[in-house]
Amino acid sequence: MIKYALACEQAHEFESWFPSSEAFETQRKRGFVTCPFCDSPNVEKQIMAPSVARTDKAPPAPMPEAQPVAVLTDRERELRAALRALREHVMKNAEDVGKGFVEEARKMHFGETEERSIYGEADLAEARALLEEGIDVLPLPVVPDDRN
Repeated sequence: MIKYALACEQAHEFESWFPSSEAFETQRKRGFVTCPFCDSPNVEKQIMAPSVARTDKAPPAPMPEAQPVAVLTDRERELRAALRALREHVMKNAEDVGKGFVEEARKMHFGETEERSIYGEADLAEARALLEEGIDVLPLPVVPDDRN
């Protein structure tokens, strides 16, 4: 684990722990590292003096108990709730055609069956083919929490 001194574009300073420097960079680029004061994702590492253990003096006093930090910001929780609500709305108000989605979408597009709201399964290549044929399709959003 590595602790970084961080600051956002508004000059709010804070610290955070990461498994590695690569993990910090990956999380920062994906927008997962945000300022706890203003929620800005524009966060950079600050110069920090290394902590070196000395053997010629008494051990340091115990660290105060760490305060819990929210893993998700309020904005992220709101976005996930909106995505979950959208998915639930589609599933409640559309017909699940399962693995027959691609075939059913084509039938509706070419007027072989009545148009209605449907959802189902299609792999990336099938979805691309539908789009190239002028058939509008969108993936149903899956909130990461729903897969855990």
